[in-house]
Amino acid sequence: MSAATGAREKIIAAALHIVGTDGIPALTNRSIAARAQVSLGSITYHFPTQSDLLRSALTDFVAGETARIMEISQEYRDKGLSIAGAAELTDQVVKDLAFSAERIAPFELFIQAGRDPSLREAAAECFAAYDELTVTLLSVLGVPDPESVVPTVVAIIAGFQLRRLSTGNSEQDITGALMLLLRGAVAAALEQQP
Repeated sequence: MSAATGAREKIIAAALHIVGTDGIPALTNRSIAARAQVSLGSITYHFPTQSDLLRSALTDFVAGETARIMEISQEYRDKGLSIAGAAELTDQVVKDLAFSAERIAPFELFIQAGRDPSLREAAAECFAAYDELTVTLLSVLGVPDPESVVPTVVAIIAGFQLRRLSTGNSEQDITGALMLLLRGAVAAALEQQP
């Protein structure tokens, strides 16, 4: 890894930590430089504007998340995972995610995208990545027409995560909600078959 790449990654990691800890208003070049241990000039070299930095932070976070979840899904792909097993696995993966500052930051960035049109494309790319991953997993499970339920599945998982974050209750079970949705999708698809 080059020094420039290393500095860029440190800046993004610092930005996610600051946003997740103190919110976007606390994100200044000085706070980033102190946290990342880089020069002020390196921040503007890599990210000319704060919007550039926020977009990169959001897309880099999702790329890492997608890779992590795909690795888990590949592990279970050959094991013949059932819909119930996939729902339980999803619930476990969600519960295993500690709410560190870096995991809180994307929620802040998604909300900021509602205020800042320059972040909307990055937010859309993030949700497209979650959608693609979900289509892949549902296809492996044999769910007919997975594209029709993907927005709802992604929304349920994101909603449960937001609920867990805001209430501090990490014991909520998303398995039941996912099972209800997926069983309904399979039943509807079977009814439509000739």
